Formats: sequence, C-alpha cells, structure tokens
Amino acid sequence: MQPVERSNPEGVDYGWVMQTTFVTTILVGAPIVAALSTQVVLPTWESRVEFAVRVGAVVWILTAVSVFVYAKRTNAGDGGSDPDEIESEENPGVEARADD
Repeated sequence: MQPVERSNPEGVDYGWVMQTTFVTTILVGAPIVAALSTQVVLPTWESRVEFAVRVGAVVWILTAVSVFVYAKRTNAGDGGSDPDEIESEENPGVEARADD
C-alpha cells in the first residue's frame, strides 16, 4: 500500500477558497438572483438567462474576493493540519508523534 501524500501549503489554500466560493455562491447567490428577478420584467427565457448570468457573475466575484480575503487574514483552509504536528513545528525541542 502506498502512503497518502501530504501537502503543507504556505499561505492561502486555494482549493479551500475555490470550494468555499462555489458553495457560498450557490447558497447566497440563488436567493439574491431570485429576489432581484422579481423587480425586473423578464418576458423571455433568453432575458431570464441573461439576467441570471449577469447578476450571478457579480455575486460570484464578490464572494470569491471575500472568501480569499477571509482565508488570507485568518489562515483558513489549512488542509486539516494535525494540531500535534503544528505544535511540534513551533517547538523544535518537542518530539513528533510516534505514528508518523
């Protein structure tokens, strides 16, 4: 059995940012697009799709920038680092766990 590879991204975990942006955009963006569409006359499917794409793009870019800034400031999405490994890196005199 081959060992599982680990990564230790320094800085922002872009995978976490992309996943969080995707989920947040759907959860927040769909209700926003639906609410805003009630204020506009959209007689054809073409106009509805165009409206959804235009408003959705704005929601997506605002969400992506917000999630990135949050991740940058709080070191969010660290990839599930083991607290014991983090402590041993901060304290070089402390031995790492035996099961590594």
